[in-house]
Amino acid sequence: MSTNKAAAGGLMAAGIAGPLLALGALFVGAGALAWISLTSLDENKVYYWSPTEVMDRDAVGSTVRLGGQVEPGSNHFDPTIPSLTFTVTDGTTSIPVHGTVAPPQMFREGIGVVIEGVLDDKGVFQAEQVLVKHDNEYSAPTDGSMPDVDATLAENR
Repeated sequence: MSTNKAAAGGLMAAGIAGPLLALGALFVGAGALAWISLTSLDENKVYYWSPTEVMDRDAVGSTVRLGGQVEPGSNHFDPTIPSLTFTVTDGTTSIPVHGTVAPPQMFREGIGVVIEGVLDDKGVFQAEQVLVKHDNEYSAPTDGSMPDVDATLAENR
């Protein structure tokens, strides 16, 4: 009779071991997937410094991302060269920016920008890339009216 109990216990243990093994494999797989997802997301974050932080950290010669707003009246673009100059500010500190890149379509005075480049020894940020910060909200014209395209284009120049 003891052999039957042992055989029954062995079958019972074998019957439980399969689902426990599958459950353990599921937890290991889920943990690995969570780890990969979290570390991948961390690598895709893009940090930028404000003009005040760039000046405080003495970033001359280092490639950094500078974020702030384009100061009104400072935007000048010559498409024949191309040459883009403007000033970016965080409200406390302003840094002149120069680049040989064409500005993005939405680029205008007062808009938020992130610029990748190098601060030279003269205090001018040499832009390699200019990105415009914007929200993704769309507001349709009210009362079925059509937007004034000419006014929008003039405003964004």
